[in-house]
Amino acid sequence: MGLFIIFLSCGRTITLVDMKVIEMKKMSRREAMKQLGSKVVASAGIAGGAGLLTNQAHADEADATIEWKMVTSWPKNLPGPGMSAQRICDRINTMSGGRMRVRLYAAGELVPAFEVFDAVSSGTAQMGHSASLYWQGKMPAAAFFCTVPFGLTPSEHVTWIEQGGGQELWNNLYAPFGVLPLMAGNTGPTMAGWFKEEIHSPTDMKGLKIRAVGIGGEVLRHLGASAVSISSSELFTAFQSGVVDAVEFLGPWTDGALGFQKIAKNYYAPGFNKPNGTGEALLNKVAFEGLDKDLQEIVKTACRIEADIALAEANAANAYALSELINHEGVKLNGFSNELETALRVAADDVMADFIAKDNGAKEVYQSYSKAKSDYSGWSKLSLVSYLGLRDKD
Repeated sequence: MGLFIIFLSCGRTITLVDMKVIEMKKMSRREAMKQLGSKVVASAGIAGGAGLLTNQAHADEADATIEWKMVTSWPKNLPGPGMSAQRICDRINTMSGGRMRVRLYAAGELVPAFEVFDAVSSGTAQMGHSASLYWQGKMPAAAFFCTVPFGLTPSEHVTWIEQGGGQELWNNLYAPFGVLPLMAGNTGPTMAGWFKEEIHSPTDMKGLKIRAVGIGGEVLRHLGASAVSISSSELFTAFQSGVVDAVEFLGPWTDGALGFQKIAKNYYAPGFNKPNGTGEALLNKVAFEGLDKDLQEIVKTACRIEADIALAEANAANAYALSELINHEGVKLNGFSNELETALRVAADDVMADFIAKDNGAKEVYQSYSKAKSDYSGWSKLSLVSYLGLRDKD
């Protein structure tokens, strides 16, 4: 067995025992060690050998893969948000060329669905994927960065975030928790929900147990309903067992995948509660700022791309899924009566007024959000509503 002693300048020694049986993780290191051995044998290049070891150690450190965890509020690969979360991980892994790897943990695998924010804030995970309205109890203003009743449409929301000061307000809101937020998906406008019995008037809402989150849940409580917050992985069982009488979640594609049409056939639209569906990426500030600048840009770009792709996917998939539900699964598409729509609007105004009066942060965000809605409304009506009326005339 060959034995070589390398004397370093500091007086230490490194013993290399049988170079053929030393296990190295990287071929580059193995080759370097072989070269080092030949140099020691051939010319006793002690200082040069030590330099090779030191240089190789630095190279190995530079080549080390950065490992991140992403925790989510969704079952793995849930159509819509679950798929967005996985694509973001995959995109970062690919775009970084292997320098960075993000591993996804679905709801409940590492932390419960509604503890994603706290996990990222504490550093349990470096990244999360969720919806900001889930943090309304911690930060009332958080709901605006996903959606609020009778609020911005998806395109209007993006405009507010990127051009209307929304991103800065969002950053400021999460800053005390050491969390950076980014748009990272969009499920599009939602439906108003699945009901086991038809709903005709505000009276029918009294005593109704319905799964609804965010400010929309407060609106329904204002009408006498009992709004319950249930994670997406538990929704089907809760609906089937009677824990709730109705469920409001997302659009036809995701709702259909969860199987709500097997329990109820009354599907209501439009979704006054959530007219937009922005998904958020949560980044631990310390972890993010510890990345090289190019990796920071890769993370941000991966999220930005997903915001665009997910909305296009949702629009296409929801159109197809709605047709399938109605034409092949016996689902009845309903709209709320004028009386109930009016009651919902009045309740939403009352709830919002009370909501912003209790929290200065919510008031500041509300003012910016309301200005955006006012500023963009005229163009939205002209460019979208008026045009569709013209395009689709018989």
